[in-house]
Parts: sequence; structure tokens; C-alpha cells
Amino acid sequence: MDTDEADPRFYIKLAVSIRARIRTGELPAGLAVPSIQNLQEESGYSRQTCGKALRLLEREGLLQRIPGLGYYITPPGPGPG
Repeated sequence: MDTDEADPRFYIKLAVSIRARIRTGELPAGLAVPSIQNLQEESGYSRQTCGKALRLLEREGLLQRIPGLGYYITPPGPGPG
């Protein structure tokens, strides 16, 4: 589920930003994404909004949550063909 950059919901805007950082390689596969607290400080959004953005990206398959450790960027899947 790719979300629209024009969507007014803050968690969507944050998810779009993190997704772009993953796609450009700024956040490479295997790396931990910033913690919810760090995202909150960087973005100014609430803790709940930051958590919701990370859960959305997890559902999309871009992140994997490891209990007690945080969210990590998943490696890209095999290409077509």
C-alpha cells in the first residue's frame, strides 16, 4: 500500500518521508530506523503518530519489528522474473 504524499494525516507524511529515505539508500537494509523517541524529536509529531507510521511501513514490508530492539529495514525482495 503506497501512501499518497498529499495525504494530510501526519503519520502518512512521516511514513512517506521514511520510505523515501529507505528508497534513496539513506537508510539501508539491515539498519535500525531511528527510535520512536528520535523520530518524535526530529519530526515534532507525537509518539503515537511516529509509532503509527512505523507500523504502516512494517505492514508494507519495508520494516521488521524486533521486540526489544526496534524496527529494522528489510532487505529488498527478489526482482521480477
